[in-house]
Amino acid sequence: MDNSRRKEKVYKILEEKELDAILITSSENRYYLSGFTGTAGVLVITGEKDYFITDFRYVEQANEQVANYQIKEISRNKEEKLADFLTELNISSLGFEDDDVTYEYYNKMTELCEDIIFVPLKGRVKELRIVKEPEEIEDISKAVEITERAFDNLLNYIEPGRTEKELAAELEYLLRKEGGEKPAFDFIVASGKRSSLPHGVASDKEIAQGEFITFDFGTYYNNYCSDMTRTVILGEPDERQSEIYQIVLEAHREVSSKLKAGMTGVEADNIAREIITEAGYGDNFGHGLGHGIGIEVHEAPRLSTQSEDTLKPGMIVTNEPGIYIADWGGVRIEDDLVVEEDGCRVLNSSSKELMIL
Repeated sequence: MDNSRRKEKVYKILEEKELDAILITSSENRYYLSGFTGTAGVLVITGEKDYFITDFRYVEQANEQVANYQIKEISRNKEEKLADFLTELNISSLGFEDDDVTYEYYNKMTELCEDIIFVPLKGRVKELRIVKEPEEIEDISKAVEITERAFDNLLNYIEPGRTEKELAAELEYLLRKEGGEKPAFDFIVASGKRSSLPHGVASDKEIAQGEFITFDFGTYYNNYCSDMTRTVILGEPDERQSEIYQIVLEAHREVSSKLKAGMTGVEADNIAREIITEAGYGDNFGHGLGHGIGIEVHEAPRLSTQSEDTLKPGMIVTNEPGIYIADWGGVRIEDDLVVEEDGCRVLNSSSKELMIL
């Protein structure tokens, strides 16, 4: 992984905030800026010499994965020795990820580094990840492909009497079998009346004939994730089920045909919300249209009634309108979209039509 271009973006933050160094503690930003996939380590970026600091367990791995950093081992008394090292570097102002470190860690480091001013970065490093590079888009595309292949295979496993937990377990197995690294989040498998729960994590409920089943799931490929939702039904839908599904499908398709760079998150959300509201179900669409995905399954930008984030080419966002009716059920359909100058590119190829099993 060539991290030099990404590090240049951090150097600009150093200049902009007039800092001597930036301390990277979050695992997501550590990976983004170094390529390290282990679970322990921090980066100290000065713009002159940059350092990757980890303990004995990961030194060998760091030497294999991390380029353009000097590798330094600190295995015991980590905070104390890191403080000593920062002092040795003559650092007087240090940017830190205030959205990642704990209050306890902040207090300990500021006590140990009496002569260093700690400056909160307020998400500035995370912002560097919003617009994806071509190789990132390719990794997310592959994660989507794996997700769709696994779901296609799952359809043969769905039958009355299986529990939601059984379906979730089989889906995770199929994702790994197809090349997924790990689940992107706790899968949502919600059937019947439980499908009215937007975040209905799989339960012991058995699925039954005539019920909607909503699957919201994703996987990681090369440390980038997918996020997909499909709602299927066991047996023929009744009139109301068909009506609700078609409203959500129309809203979903309208977003895919109109979303483009230059829109705000509010404007994108309104595309779907207006259709659902005009159909009489505005109060049943209680969450935002979507969110960014990447190294994390929920990243900027946000597509919602309150988001002023502006869409830019290269961002990848979800398109996931839904209708949820308590004590009845619900429908959600979700794809992952690459924002482009004059529109968007849908990464998912699987059908959005109601699947009758």
